Amino acid sequence: MALCLDACQRKKETAKDRSGPSLQIKGSDTMVNLGQVWAEEFTKRHPGVNIAVTGGGSGTGIASLLNGTCDIAESSRVMEDKERKLAESKGIKPRQFIVALDGLAVVVHPKNPVEKLTMDKLRSIFIGEITNWKDFGGKDSKIVILSREVNSGTHVFFKEHVLRRGNPKGSEEFSPQALLMPSSQAIADEVAQNPGAIGYYGMGYISEKQKPIKIAQDKKSTYYLPTAESVITKKYPISRPLYLYVNGEPQGVVKDYLDFVLSEEGQRLVKMLEFVPIK
Repeated sequence: MALCLDACQRKKETAKDRSGPSLQIKGSDTMVNLGQVWAEEFTKRHPGVNIAVTGGGSGTGIASLLNGTCDIAESSRVMEDKERKLAESKGIKPRQFIVALDGLAVVVHPKNPVEKLTMDKLRSIFIGEITNWKDFGGKDSKIVILSREVNSGTHVFFKEHVLRRGNPKGSEEFSPQALLMPSSQAIADEVAQNPGAIGYYGMGYISEKQKPIKIAQDKKSTYYLPTAESVITKKYPISRPLYLYVNGEPQGVVKDYLDFVLSEEGQRLVKMLEFVPIK
């Protein structure tokens, strides 16, 4: 009887835990691993809260927030004007929070002898003007361009800041030969096994299986790798903030989660995953 009562009590407690507050967090693939670690640590402090973190791209996260199918959108880009207008039409009031900093790493295979590129040369590669590594001091081999898919905030940021060099009226696009990859990890995996490949992703995905390229604004500028120092000082040319978006003034468990993300412990986790804390 005692064992039966104990089992019943545990079932009640489990059912109670499952019926507690829940959070749906969707969006940026760059941030999905960071979001999962935040969620895991948050639930240790709030065991009754159920959190689901999924990727799909910044566009997917923002669309979910506007459709009311998620509580928090993770995004590696700012909301676009058309998204804000759609939000207004739906009575949604997006609030933006910068929760981390990032440097978009441009990576090649470790055996690729190319060590550095200017922003102009980088642009020439990704729009398809230059197609052979020998033009940059590398081997006589075809450059294989890897890019994120169009729904990715990382794709949008790279296009706006590298291909179009910050010109909002620019028309430059990725080369038609570029291979569109479903995630940052997919780019990392392809670069690791393809000596001719070049791709980009958030600095939290850098590993010894890929080699980051040093980047400079122009030939007269200093070349930098994406590091915490170069990102904080904005010396690395492809630095950016990472965002969380919510609907309206944060309340309840949403506010508790944001407070945790921005706390000393939350920012320690940012550093642990090799992104850059905002504090």
